[in-house]
Amino acid sequence: MDIASTTGTQESPEEQQLRNTLARNLIEVGAARSVPVVAAFRAVRRHLAAPEADMGSTYEPETPTITKTDEHGVHISSVSAPRIQAMQLEQAELEPGMSVLEIGSGGVNAALIAEIVGKSGHVVTMDIDPDVTDRALRFLKVTGYQNVTVLTDDAETGAPERGPFDRIIVTVQAADIPPAWRDQLKDGGRLVVPLRMRGMTRTVAFVRNGEKLVSDGFELCGFVPMQGLGENRVRLAVLHDGKKEQVGLRLDGHPEPDTAALATSLTLPQAKVWSGVTLGGSESSEHLDLWLTTALDNLPLMAAEPGARTRGLVASASPMGIPALVDGDSFAYRTVRATDEEDRYELGAIAHGPRGEQVAERLVEEIRTWDRDHRSHRAHIEVYPAGTADDRLPATGRRIERRHTRVTITWP
Repeated sequence: MDIASTTGTQESPEEQQLRNTLARNLIEVGAARSVPVVAAFRAVRRHLAAPEADMGSTYEPETPTITKTDEHGVHISSVSAPRIQAMQLEQAELEPGMSVLEIGSGGVNAALIAEIVGKSGHVVTMDIDPDVTDRALRFLKVTGYQNVTVLTDDAETGAPERGPFDRIIVTVQAADIPPAWRDQLKDGGRLVVPLRMRGMTRTVAFVRNGEKLVSDGFELCGFVPMQGLGENRVRLAVLHDGKKEQVGLRLDGHPEPDTAALATSLTLPQAKVWSGVTLGGSESSEHLDLWLTTALDNLPLMAAEPGARTRGLVASASPMGIPALVDGDSFAYRTVRATDEEDRYELGAIAHGPRGEQVAERLVEEIRTWDRDHRSHRAHIEVYPAGTADDRLPATGRRIERRHTRVTITWP
């Protein structure tokens, strides 16, 4: 179906108002900070990428536009929420004339990049799914972007005939970084990638330093997972499988849990331990959670459907999962409670199992350690080739072993 035939190319006053409002909203939430990024959002007619969707919804800062699901109803392709796109574009630090590779297509983000790099720059956008690249081609044609090349291929090998690139921006969740991405990036270039580390995904801005990638900031995010050779999905160990009240542990290199024992523990009375550490209502726990996964070995994420919370099986149900410390037949997960101070909450742990209280104490102790020693700090992430010797890695912190890389997380 041709986009132009169903939507037309004539801009309406309503459309321009939606773009202007989106740009203003992105500025207000701190996602769009630079003049080129703001200008790009004012220019790109993003609704034309998904003519079947409500036009207004495509300009909502927090709303991704799902464009494809698999046979199980799992989202496998989408136009990312504008706030996430703006965040990654700011991380990339794009400049006019740059050559950029986008991994994970759809058209809209490629158009935003093209606006910033200008006619003297060039964008290569690639995706393994021909349905996705066909949609991107139609969108880019009707919107008139000529400095974008669309490739249908597995991004594990990048686009060697088009590189090297000043920037590589990945818009799908990656558990690993293939050598091609590093090798096709100019030394000193920036790779922006939603990297999954022990179940937790952060969009990280890496700078290439020879064979090593060094982080220069990261942000909390969520993306559909990589397909093809680089696919490495999280596995769910189900503890409770009631209708609309499923509870499970998302495993990403964590030890295999005793699901039967933990399922039994879930039915036992809860134990609660409080830390005395508080967060403001608008203060994210993303840095705390990254500290916890650095410090604790067996910390998968607990995923629970809202019905499990309603029934009282668990106290929290987060779509991204909640850090849960597992020890044999017992586990404890991070939680909060309101304090007497307005809009301030105390961190703690809720535990299940015969030794639940002891497990909760260990989790809470690391919350206190973060508050005492690292609250004002940010983690430092580095990516080394898989064969790198131990003595070339940081001596402290967390090491994550992948097929292509060794990822390290350290703290000041």
